[in-house]
Amino acid sequence: MARLTTEDRRKFRVRNAVKASGRLRLSVHRSLQHIYAQIIDDSKGHTLVATSSKSLKLSGNKTEVARKVGLAIAEAAKAKGISQVVFDRGAFKYHGRVKALAEGAREGGLEF
Repeated sequence: MARLTTEDRRKFRVRNAVKASGRLRLSVHRSLQHIYAQIIDDSKGHTLVATSSKSLKLSGNKTEVARKVGLAIAEAAKAKGISQVVFDRGAFKYHGRVKALAEGAREGGLEF
């Protein structure tokens, strides 16, 4: 049996704690060039809202782009009547672009 990496253990620990809350989940994925965000309803297994720096065709400073993606996901969520979510950072540490996206979503009106 293969051992889990530190990243996998962190991801499972965070995700299990987040899913236990029973609220909608704001999931974040960060790649080298882009950042992605989606709001997921785990009870139904559906993605309700999704956006990314790639779909918005944003460029520039990656941290500023992440903040704009956070504002965009918050705006799309408010349009669907979503105001409260729980933040799922996955295996990523809460700093840099992930933190900027969370702060942008808070500025846009989402509550964590």
